[in-house]
This record gives sequence, C-alpha cells and structure tokens, in this order.
Amino acid sequence: MLSVPVKDLYERFGSMKEITEKDNRLYARLLINRARDMLLNARQKELAPYQISSRQAYILHILYNIGHKATLVELARQNEREVNTLSVQMTRMEKDGLVKKVRETPKSTLLRFELTEKGLETYKNSRKMKSDKTIMSALSDDECDELVKSLTKIIEKAEKYQ
Repeated sequence: MLSVPVKDLYERFGSMKEITEKDNRLYARLLINRARDMLLNARQKELAPYQISSRQAYILHILYNIGHKATLVELARQNEREVNTLSVQMTRMEKDGLVKKVRETPKSTLLRFELTEKGLETYKNSRKMKSDKTIMSALSDDECDELVKSLTKIIEKAEKYQ
C-alpha cells in the first residue's frame, strides 16, 4: 500500500487515472522516471552556459578520474553505453575541442582519448554545480541509504533483462 493517499499523489503529480492503489509498483516506476527527468533537467540548466550535456559532463568526469588516456571500450564500460553510441559522442566532443584522440604509436590502430585544456576547464566548471546536492538534501541520510538499497535491488533485477 502507498503511504501517501493516491488522491494527494494525483493532485501533486498530475492526473494518472489508470493508477490506483493496487498499481503502486507502476506508480513507483513513474515517480522514479519523473525524479530522474527532473534531476537531469536541473543539471542540464546548470550545464547550459558551458554548452555540454549531462552525458558529456559524465564522460569528462570519467576521463578526469581515469587519470590517463582511455580507450572507447574503457569509456563505454564505465559509461554503461555501447561502443558505437559512445563513438558518436566522442567524435562530437572532439569537434567541440573537449577531448582529443591519441594513437599509442604513429602506426597503431588503438585510439585513446584524453582531455584537452578546454575539456579540463569545462570539467572543473561542471563540478561546481549544486542542483544534485540541493535536490537530494530533501532526504535524510537514512532515507538516502534506503533509496540506494531499493534502487540497487531494482537495478540488479533489471540487469537480468538487458
């Protein structure tokens, strides 16, 4: 059972007439999606002055934390994206001057990516953002721990369908 009356949820989050108390798992999924979208939108507004997406900010974060040149496979694994999808993103980021491709040796086919000065500056600016911390401060430490546990269970179950 939902601990908040369904009527209050309808009023707060808009009309979703197909959802009843018996559909609380569906409603939970919709709330997760809504929270995710709202967090991403807030983050995107903060990143707009730097003309990067939240996905690009995350790639810059990964490159910075790896501390060395990273291959597409390494980046895809940490970014949880397919290599071909990430390849398109990295090409765009290279054109924007955020990253550069580097060959291991002049004749090597192995390409690695590293941050440019512009990419490093953009990464540092993106770390100053406050929306995530401010929004997540709505939860106590215990509530945040419970949320992490619950979402981890959902992710583990969902991974079986990937």
